[in-house]
Amino acid sequence: HFFQASGFYAIIGVGTVLGVLLNAFEFNPMTALYWSAVINGVVAVPLMVIIMLLSGTPAVMGRFTASTKLKWSGWLATVVMALAALAMIGSWFMHKPS
Repeated sequence: HFFQASGFYAIIGVGTVLGVLLNAFEFNPMTALYWSAVINGVVAVPLMVIIMLLSGTPAVMGRFTASTKLKWSGWLATVVMALAALAMIGSWFMHKPS
């Protein structure tokens, strides 16, 4: 039934309209994929920090708090992700157009 899933159909409709508009304005899909990956990589860092902070909080996780090994692995992954994002941003400033 349509009305039971109206939010779902609204998202499909909006996505379809946006797709048609992007096509009408001859937007390069490869550029969109590139920038969405860049944005995801940068936004992932603060999200990972929040997840790591919450995963070790008993008030949030109860008896399912992250183990010490998991915390170390998670923080290591967060640091590596942050360094990768910083390296990417730094490369933009180091690039010299020829």
